[in-house]
Amino acid sequence: MKKVIILISYSLGLLFMYAAGSKLAEYDKFVVQIGQSAMLTPYAGVLAWLVPVLEIVIAIMLVFPGLRRLGLYGALGMMAGFTAYIYVVLNFMGNDKPCSCGGVLSAMDWPQHLVFNIVFTVLAGVGVTLSGLRPSLPGREREKKF
Repeated sequence: MKKVIILISYSLGLLFMYAAGSKLAEYDKFVVQIGQSAMLTPYAGVLAWLVPVLEIVIAIMLVFPGLRRLGLYGALGMMAGFTAYIYVVLNFMGNDKPCSCGGVLSAMDWPQHLVFNIVFTVLAGVGVTLSGLRPSLPGREREKKF
């Protein structure tokens, strides 16, 4: 189970580092794309820095065992937020749907991106769930505390 948690954590960490790097490498383009979204326009300046910084912080947390569970919760929250945003864009916005994703992710169409995000959101959820399970050791009973 520990290896599965590590695999999930590293997969999410790589995704977040790649996404943050893509956004920062093309920062000006990222700001413009965020500004094109009616929902995000008022927050474009803040989000252009906040999102990649959070992605990097979460990716770092996923590497360290003592911070991994918190990192998994952070990844779950970010992925759920990104997924919800894509769902809203797909279902409630017109034909003009700016994509603020960079690199390979920008090559996906919106439905593909939604599926991709759902998969990684589920992975993060599985990681959170597995990280909260405590293995029971044979022959050890729960100690009573008085």
